[in-house]
Amino acid sequence: MSLTQSQRKFLRGRGHDLKPIVFVGGAGLTGPVLAELDGALEHHELIKVRVRVGDRERRDTLFEELLDESKSTLLQRTGNVALLYRQAEKPKLILPKTR
Repeated sequence: MSLTQSQRKFLRGRGHDLKPIVFVGGAGLTGPVLAELDGALEHHELIKVRVRVGDRERRDTLFEELLDESKSTLLQRTGNVALLYRQAEKPKLILPKTR
């Protein structure tokens, strides 16, 4: 999904106080982790994900795989935590109008 700059800013503001609800550890992106991620995005639309692995290169790779598998949009990333958005079939968040 393509988001405008104002929509991204709006979503980052909404996500500021969120706590990570999906955690990826040393085992990487397993089936249950992907299922939990999919369910969380469908229910909340806007979530934070924490990836805890040994090195930066592996962490960056996991974030890329996570975005590909979940079909979500990366709004912001700070270290081990990423803010992701994917519009649900029945949207709960009302985004600002695009220009």
